[in-house]
Amino acid sequence: MSDERKYVEELSDVEDDFDRWYVEVVRRAELADESPVRGTRVVRPYGFALWENMQAELDRRIKETGVQNAYFPLFIPQSMLAREAEHVEGFAPEVAWVTRGGNKELEEPWAVRPTSEAIICPMYARWVQSYRDLPILINQWNSVVRWEERPRAFLRSLEFLWQEGHTAHATLEEAEERTRLMLEVYRDFVETELAVPVIPGRKTESEKFAGALRTYTIEAMMGGKKWALQSGTSHNLGDHFGRVFGIEFLDRNGERRYAFNTSWGLSFRMVGAVIMVHGDDRGLKLPPRVAPIQVVIVPIWRKESEREAVEAAVDRVRDALLPVARVFVDRRDDKTPGWKFNEWELKGVPVRLEIGPRDVANDQVTLVRRDTHEKQAISITDLAGRIPEILDDIQANLFAAASRMLAENTVEIDSYDVLKERVAANAGFSRAYWCGSEECEDRVKAETKATIRCIPFDQPEAPGRCLVCGEVAQQQVIWARAY
Repeated sequence: MSDERKYVEELSDVEDDFDRWYVEVVRRAELADESPVRGTRVVRPYGFALWENMQAELDRRIKETGVQNAYFPLFIPQSMLAREAEHVEGFAPEVAWVTRGGNKELEEPWAVRPTSEAIICPMYARWVQSYRDLPILINQWNSVVRWEERPRAFLRSLEFLWQEGHTAHATLEEAEERTRLMLEVYRDFVETELAVPVIPGRKTESEKFAGALRTYTIEAMMGGKKWALQSGTSHNLGDHFGRVFGIEFLDRNGERRYAFNTSWGLSFRMVGAVIMVHGDDRGLKLPPRVAPIQVVIVPIWRKESEREAVEAAVDRVRDALLPVARVFVDRRDDKTPGWKFNEWELKGVPVRLEIGPRDVANDQVTLVRRDTHEKQAISITDLAGRIPEILDDIQANLFAAASRMLAENTVEIDSYDVLKERVAANAGFSRAYWCGSEECEDRVKAETKATIRCIPFDQPEAPGRCLVCGEVAQQQVIWARAY
């Protein structure tokens, strides 16, 4: 076997061993690496560039809604975290504690933030006096720590990167409007930039955020096992946190009221989603809108006498494309063109341009698409105009393929036995009526490990019967196993 083919063929088969394939792609595509600290990962430059592109697009969308960025402390005093009982109980198994600073025991342990409501709300209580001080619309980009028992790169690591937005409002209606607005921001970002289709909906009472009035979510289907990934959540906290942390204000009538809060977050687990939704046996397939490199140029020559002309053509192509795409020229002398082709396919670069002596003679490049593997000759003169169109087409093609996967593997069912069979076979999402009882929800979870991923916003007009108990049910839900 040649080194060129071995480079990719060493990957596990995406259908036979999806979990191993995922781990190998993360490592071999140089997205992340193992860390000396249990449960954490080192995000390498290529993986971080992918996250930075995501971050920039999401940050722009968040700011367009009037939100400003700020930063709050990493540490939360135990007494402050404990002020909201349901909140601290929900996070207790995941909290890391600092009990010693330097050579001294702390008088009070500090939590390393699992989320920041307990440190942000006391500041809002200090800042808010009147309805004129509202709303407060703040977001922060940071890391949080949650003590994961089964860490996996990007999806579930002990420390992970995300954004968390926190707002305070004068009315419940304003808080609800903000909660739904941010969910729509997430939906648009994930579908438009990452080419990942999602199902928006509401979480059940047992699955909602600890301390929230209600939680909304977008759920995506991953490739391979067709499990779900919670891809972004937005929480209407009601006035509960306002009461607990004393966020009081004088309303327009001079009466004292408690503020209504929201929080919402999306993490770099979406890097994992991009890998699992779009990847194939050759490795990554990155959506052009967030790919660190959109076009890679590979010079090809056999004789030193060919090199000068090829390099001149490469420079000409690079200069023409720099205004319209993120371009990289692979000039390594220690790797063959075949090796480079396979490596850049593994790394998911949307477009590869090959430029050899024959291309130079014809004033063209050979363009290869990562999504379809289609190969075509394009004149250098036309290239700058064609590349944006081709990148847009690749983006649309990836979204269409992922949408087909979601549609083909989401089935409406009315039998509990069928649900158990589908879950056991990793057959995808099962949509069915549910009566709303936690007993039925808990039974399915205990017997199949599937959970209700969401109560979709789009609901049938007619009632049905609960998949589990047979009672009359007003709503359908999505059942699936999840990462």
